Amino acid sequence: MSTLAHFLPSHARTRPDRPAIRLDDHVLTWAQLDDASARAAAHLRAEGVRPGDRVAVMLPNVPHFAVLYYGVLRAGGVVVPMNPLLHAREVAHYFADSGAVLAFVWHGVADTAQAGAVGVDTRVVVVEPAATAALLAGIDPDPDVHDAADEDTAVILYTSGTTGAPKGAQLTHHNLRSNAVTSQETLASLGTDEVVLGALPLFHAFGQTCALNTVVVAGAQLTLLPRFTPEAALAVMQRDRVAYFAGVPTMYSAMLNCPTAGDYDVSALRQCVSGGASLPVEVLRAFEERFGCAILEGYGLSETSPVASFNLPDRERRAGTIGVPVRGCEMALRAADGTVSAEGEIGEIVVRGENVMTGYWNDPGATALAIDADGWFATGDLATRDADGYYTIVDRKKDMINRGGYNVYPREVEEVLYEHPAVAEAAVVPVPDALLGEEVGAAVVLRPGATATVEELQAHVKAALAAYKYPRRVWLVDELPKGATGKILKRRITAPDVPATSSVAGAAGAAGPV
Repeated sequence: MSTLAHFLPSHARTRPDRPAIRLDDHVLTWAQLDDASARAAAHLRAEGVRPGDRVAVMLPNVPHFAVLYYGVLRAGGVVVPMNPLLHAREVAHYFADSGAVLAFVWHGVADTAQAGAVGVDTRVVVVEPAATAALLAGIDPDPDVHDAADEDTAVILYTSGTTGAPKGAQLTHHNLRSNAVTSQETLASLGTDEVVLGALPLFHAFGQTCALNTVVVAGAQLTLLPRFTPEAALAVMQRDRVAYFAGVPTMYSAMLNCPTAGDYDVSALRQCVSGGASLPVEVLRAFEERFGCAILEGYGLSETSPVASFNLPDRERRAGTIGVPVRGCEMALRAADGTVSAEGEIGEIVVRGENVMTGYWNDPGATALAIDADGWFATGDLATRDADGYYTIVDRKKDMINRGGYNVYPREVEEVLYEHPAVAEAAVVPVPDALLGEEVGAAVVLRPGATATVEELQAHVKAALAAYKYPRRVWLVDELPKGATGKILKRRITAPDVPATSSVAGAAGAAGPV
């Protein structure tokens, strides 16, 4: 099998009537998913889409995403997944940079997509469930699946743009197929009759590989959740007897702190995976104790398809680490001078293997900066490695706080804050300081009904860490800004300019430099 789309006709032959994709009462069997994607491929070919052409898919977590995603791959096109919450200016960048000839856009954001397409050679096709289903029903399915080469680009995934304009990571058919197979193996060989909760956005690398593509490899069932709330996720877990869940740390924290969590029967849940950001150890342990399942923490980026390392089910699991490199992937740590970091020393994670992108679309300069001549991709993430090969994230290179010449790693401070019984979420960020250059700041969300003062939180950190590490600025907020996957967006957090005060629960925004 050269592409992920080749799995569809195979499953349609062996398990035609088994559910493949579900959204509430709407279910697509494997036979129906195969048929619908074959009709989508026929439609694309009729519209002039040729192998290698880019086709954007700007949809939420609905069955049409899978139909069109695999339809594009069947036709030999390159999928450009897009967040339906993008603004017109961002849409224009994606369309123009990728050179997408066609864009399938959810009806609820059609106006934004049309505005972004002005002056760009991208034709927008509005996806409305009933009308699109009727359109495909009138097209004869084309059973042919384009036999792409392993090295051909299958998907262009745009990075979040934290270091500038989003760049398109070119992922090949081999990258995606290998990483989906690896993910299926990581989920203790996900079986054909088991259910995976698709709460992560499918346009994002994590949800696309660890939910959608992993289910397609396994022939299992994906039950979709278009918008995550802890109550909605727990209700779907109960209804569909979900066995596997892939999520980001804020999702685990939200479910753990959900006041009605005890009302749901999620006893079928046996394994979870966490990625996208570091999962606080206290959250991991509390979630496992409450819900009776194991969480395997891993690591990856869009540029690595995304999975690079995991705490594997057949090896010792070490809480707080990102595990060991997955099959087909090498990892190492490099010091600032380019040498290999010694055991226990902090270095930048570099990755090489069959999961690493071929480069950034139309950006050879950025590609050369990211991937060296030996194929090592520089991630920008700092970590340590122990004697057994387990990696522990310290922080992003660009997130590190330089406080008067002392390096402070936000992850370390956040871990301590999460140990405080009143803290639900915390984000440690640099705050400009005239004397030291940068000061340590912390935005904190308290648990429902909990109270804590700024001084109490600061004292809690001071008792655990060196004096230069504790946050001199702490402010309480009702919520932290998050991206589409639920990842905390630190770049949107700024310290409020207010005098020192003793804050209590509900006084969002209060701060107190010490």
